[in-house]
Amino acid sequence: MADWLLKTEPSVYSYDALVRDGSTFWEGVRNYQARNNLRAMKKGDTAFIYHSVEEKRVVGLAKVTREAYPDPTDKTGEWSVVDLEPVKKFRSPVTLAQFKADAALKDTALVRQSRLSVVPLTAAQSKRMLQLASA
Repeated sequence: MADWLLKTEPSVYSYDALVRDGSTFWEGVRNYQARNNLRAMKKGDTAFIYHSVEEKRVVGLAKVTREAYPDPTDKTGEWSVVDLEPVKKFRSPVTLAQFKADAALKDTALVRQSRLSVVPLTAAQSKRMLQLASA
């Protein structure tokens, strides 16, 4: 199993919307590296959901329930989606400031490649985020 971080603008699709809907396909990715990361996801992988723009924090966990398939909102056939289900909303969201200040998180792609919307996480990074989220 692998761990990923997925960015979303909460005004477009929030973690609460995922909880309300029960599942969704993760669409709108229009960057080749992020698309390739989506295509690398496997059923059962963990996705940390990051609210970008005004919030800048990881707010919850989801799991991949269906591996990559063509994005139904894309007419070109170049882009992909995965299906997700919510797992757990964090009691203490992990902020971007915490990422930048934490030795285990400061080298994540969230910090190094801030414009990338789908990034892999190491097991150590995932573990550290879960520790911070339960604090």
